[in-house]
Amino acid sequence: MSREPEVGATEADLIAARRAKLERLRASGHDPFAHTKYERSHTAAAVREQYDSLEVAAHSGASVRIAGRLGSLRRMGKKVAFADFDDISGRIQAFFSQADLGEAFELVDDLDRGDIVGIVGEPFRTKTGELTVGARELIVLSKALRPLPEKFHGLTDPEARYRRRYVDMIVNRPVLDTMLLRSRIIAAARRFLDERGYFEVETPTLLTVAGGANARPFLTHSNALGLPLQLRIATELNLKRCIVGGMEKVYEVGRTFRNEGIDRTHNPEFTMLELYEAYTDVEGMLKLTEDLILHMAEAAGIRGEHEFADGKIQLRRPFGRIAYLDALQRYGNIGSDDILEVDRARALARKLSLEVSEKDSHAHIIDKVFEKVVEPHLNDPTFVLDQPVVLSPLAKRKKDDPELVERFELFIAHMEVANAFSELNDPDDQRRRFESQVADRAAGDAEAPEPDWDYVHALEYGLPPTGGIGYGIDRLVMLLTGQTSIRDVLLFPLQRPE
Repeated sequence: MSREPEVGATEADLIAARRAKLERLRASGHDPFAHTKYERSHTAAAVREQYDSLEVAAHSGASVRIAGRLGSLRRMGKKVAFADFDDISGRIQAFFSQADLGEAFELVDDLDRGDIVGIVGEPFRTKTGELTVGARELIVLSKALRPLPEKFHGLTDPEARYRRRYVDMIVNRPVLDTMLLRSRIIAAARRFLDERGYFEVETPTLLTVAGGANARPFLTHSNALGLPLQLRIATELNLKRCIVGGMEKVYEVGRTFRNEGIDRTHNPEFTMLELYEAYTDVEGMLKLTEDLILHMAEAAGIRGEHEFADGKIQLRRPFGRIAYLDALQRYGNIGSDDILEVDRARALARKLSLEVSEKDSHAHIIDKVFEKVVEPHLNDPTFVLDQPVVLSPLAKRKKDDPELVERFELFIAHMEVANAFSELNDPDDQRRRFESQVADRAAGDAEAPEPDWDYVHALEYGLPPTGGIGYGIDRLVMLLTGQTSIRDVLLFPLQRPE
């Protein structure tokens, strides 16, 4: 039987050996790239489930059709070979013998780890107790022309893993499982909202003005229209236009883009779930959020205590609650005047050794203070309520304190994962707040968004009392899959070119 070159061979040697095998397969009438489909009767997991009761050395007498990728191929003399066999559902062992395959056994000579094959065979349990499919028919469906990372050290370099995510998923099964679980978590969120009468919509990614958050947008250009454009930094303003138009309950799961830094919890391209509901408020969003987060946790197989980042999180009702200014007082002995008065807030930031400049806005400074003083204490799910209005240009003021707004942020494991408002629907108040953002931009705050004056125009047609919220899907998936870096829950995180 032919083998790949010995240890020490270059990648070019390994590729050349595989291409030689491809030519032999084609010469023998078995071109692996000629097949357009292969009908399967079972996945690996279905075989395991159906034939799990087989006793040691017992044969099922049945026939299954499976297809997937070969793992390690172990030749046991000239006439017998075993192989690991992987598909989306998991792994099962395959058995190849000349006695069962006849002339087709010659194909085994030209198989390599990573090849895609189809097998028709009989499930049986070996004398060592391993459930196995004994091949009676073998077909090569695709030849892997590049060798996979070697078995014992795998693909470990982080940059290589993210850049070649497709290889990462082949050789590191937990990575594939994380991506599949991500899909199930998002699907569970969609079902939850659909069952409650929400309508999923799609809003534009390309905008003349990217509003709805304090963030720096990516800039692009439309050749057809001769217009400068921005990639959206939030879906908020267009979703609320839908509420103005009468949709009443809407949501969007959408990619969002912010031209900012990259770290453990930030990627310039990320996924948000934003939803808006007419005739409710921030308290309605709070109740909905508690239900939705626990529903997503159940979809991930989590109930109650959950281990994350060498600690434990209690995913149970009721989530904690604390007011924004109370949290600063409790964890930093910081009074409200130290936050609400801009000069005192700037002095406080310097006292805390935070990097702030004269160009930084009041909102930016407050946010940095909260991040340092309070967030390290927010491990179990906690709603932080009643933020200062300076932080919340799109939220409705509290009736009993116009310096604060009806808002909450949900923190879990020291990360913000959701942000909700009783939405501001007074067009005159909204116009004044946009004018304040214009002043911030003029003073040098690059993250202060450009005002979307058409949104004020929309409000003048009447936005009903509305509750709205945005969820950071990637951070929630991090929590529910046990990953501590956002790049480990993104299929293709942004990378520098090689």
